[in-house]
Amino acid sequence: MSKYLIVGLGNIGSEYAHTRHNIGFDVLTAFVLKHNGTFTTQRLAEVAEIKWKGKIFICIKPTTYMNLSGKAFKYWMDKEKVPVENTLTIVDDLALPLSKIRLRPSGSSGGHNGLTDIEATIATDKYPKLRFGIGNNYPRGMQVEFVLGKWFPEEVAVVAKKVQACIEAIESFSTNGIERTMNLINKTEFI
Repeated sequence: MSKYLIVGLGNIGSEYAHTRHNIGFDVLTAFVLKHNGTFTTQRLAEVAEIKWKGKIFICIKPTTYMNLSGKAFKYWMDKEKVPVENTLTIVDDLALPLSKIRLRPSGSSGGHNGLTDIEATIATDKYPKLRFGIGNNYPRGMQVEFVLGKWFPEEVAVVAKKVQACIEAIESFSTNGIERTMNLINKTEFI
């Protein structure tokens, strides 16, 4: 059985729940719910194990706070003996418009603290990332408030569509591989 580590990035605590910065948590929660899984609190993360189509998904939401995400990522990757190419990290991305999702096999952190810490901890940027565009619709100097803020009412429907698309992307990543999944998802415009 091939094994995958699916990492949703976010911050623990009710004040961060369902904010733009926590979309990685929300996507992973939706994926686990779809497959009738449940999270339990374990070392450095909330963890759920999903079995689907002959594959095992170790799903983690790090409890280390965003800036120390690498610690949980590396611990679970090593513990479960998952090769780095079978990991998928779901993350919010300011540089992408709300209408886009982007899957890549590698690439820089783009200044995202969670990705920066993973990269530093595993000493490479060559690990798959699923970037959830959140746009940059904020006044100058208000980036932190925007990222840690809740979705605007007019964004909620698009966000819901994209969460479903991300669930399909996780499934496709494991069954069709990253190249085919990129061809499917990266061109899609969500409105």
